[in-house]
Amino acid sequence: MAQPPPPPPPQSTISATTSSVLSSSSDSTSPRPYIVPLVLSSSSSSDMLNFLWVALLIALARELTASANAQSDVPLLLPSESDSFPRIQRCPAADPQLNYRPVIGILSHPGDGASGRLNNATNASYIAASYVKFVESAGARVIPLIYNEPRKILYEKLNLVNGMLFTGGWAKSGLYFEVVESIFKNVLSKNDAGDHFPLLAICLGFELLTMAVSQDNNVLEKFNAADQASTLQFMRNIDVNGTVFQRFPPALLKKLSTDCLVMQNHHYGISPEKFLKNENLCSFFEILTTSEDTDNKVYVSTVKAHRYPVTAVQWHPEKNAFEWGLSMIPHSDDAIQVTQHFANFFIGEARKSMNRPSARKVLDNLIYNYSPTYCGKAGKGYDEVYIFA
Repeated sequence: MAQPPPPPPPQSTISATTSSVLSSSSDSTSPRPYIVPLVLSSSSSSDMLNFLWVALLIALARELTASANAQSDVPLLLPSESDSFPRIQRCPAADPQLNYRPVIGILSHPGDGASGRLNNATNASYIAASYVKFVESAGARVIPLIYNEPRKILYEKLNLVNGMLFTGGWAKSGLYFEVVESIFKNVLSKNDAGDHFPLLAICLGFELLTMAVSQDNNVLEKFNAADQASTLQFMRNIDVNGTVFQRFPPALLKKLSTDCLVMQNHHYGISPEKFLKNENLCSFFEILTTSEDTDNKVYVSTVKAHRYPVTAVQWHPEKNAFEWGLSMIPHSDDAIQVTQHFANFFIGEARKSMNRPSARKVLDNLIYNYSPTYCGKAGKGYDEVYIFA
């Protein structure tokens, strides 16, 4: 006679087995959780397995937490506290061939920078604050050279600085052009005498140097490049070493040719063809880049002197980071890098100047003795200007 099937295990047996699993999975001394084999009825097996998986996951989480806590007990050492680093303070001596407190002279421009809205005095002149910030961003200070002050005072200030900057603007004749030409000749003389004295000419400054070097006041041509972002097209086989572009990463150099990372704001310039036909310009300057205006006319946009630390650009490296009034000024991360690398190069050149004037005279003439005027509310032109009247 066939035997009847055995009855299901009593509830106490299941409870005891479950208790065994839970106690073993929560035991912190156990090396790893384990599962006790159970014999369950078909009606309760699914629920029981789900319960066991939850218990297993809880146990695993506790084990991982314990491991993480053990690792967190390891102290985090600073480089100076670790035996793997030499405990020798490394502060190399300053290079005696470099000037770590460079000062740049910036020549003021006629007017107030705001078409007379701020100051309409006939003797007023200004320096846009963006040029000052541009210089300061690379670790130098500024002394303003006021173009219409007595020539003796102007040249006393010129002897206090380690480099010069000619700004943008509109004045191309009269006293202003005479002063620019005179300072330019003085810069060349300083370099001929053995002092590495850089000059940076921007926009109008580029145009004035082109006129002075070519000895032709009519050498400039008209271009349509007002409030325009543009690229820079490098001349074939150009060597950027020793130029303003030598500090630029290769990727950024490439982007200069493909992306509109520089600001143009001018109505005059010179074409490469006319530049190359002028013997004076070719013998003094080397063309580094060209650009196109909105009518696709090509003009020279960056030059450097063959024998002197003189760089002239038709574009505005200072505007990307410090001006907001014109709609087409590039403000991207790459554009800001262009401004910073350019400033670093210029001030790096100024550090090579061995001019060491009296610290007291420098302090007495710094632009910190003046206050800038905010004019950005007009929504055009400069955001801040220093006015001298």
